[in-house]
Formats: sequence, structure tokens, C-alpha cells
Amino acid sequence: MNLTLSIDEALAERARAVAAGRGKSLNQLVRDLLEAETGIHDGAARASVLVELWATSTGHSGGVRIRREDAYEDRLK
Repeated sequence: MNLTLSIDEALAERARAVAAGRGKSLNQLVRDLLEAETGIHDGAARASVLVELWATSTGHSGGVRIRREDAYEDRLK
């Protein structure tokens, strides 16, 4: 289905930059956002994102220790 949206040109340019930074088209970025907001998710796409994150992340905190209490501080108030 094709959908036409009316948005500000500045917003469109920022969105294109975000999409390009993620290696996606603006069309794919909008589709992904709509799927996330409506609870519809492509399992293969999610797995692909996770695999990419695992491949590009060092998984190290740089020696910073995070206490459990600090990690959940905002939830306890």
C-alpha cells in the first residue's frame, strides 16, 4: 500500500539523515517505526538487528561498574 504524508521539509531531512545513519531508506525507517508503534514486528528483521549489534559492540563498560540500585533508581521513586 502506498501512503502519502505531509511533513515539514526540515523534519524530512533530519529523518533521512537518521535513516542513512542506520543504513536504511526513509521509507524503511517509517515502516519500522510504524511496526514498532503498532506492535507488529518482523522477527527476522529483529534478529538481524541483534546480530549486527552483537557484531559491532564490544560489550564492555570500560571498567565502569553499575550497581543494581543505580540501574533501577528511577523505577524505585
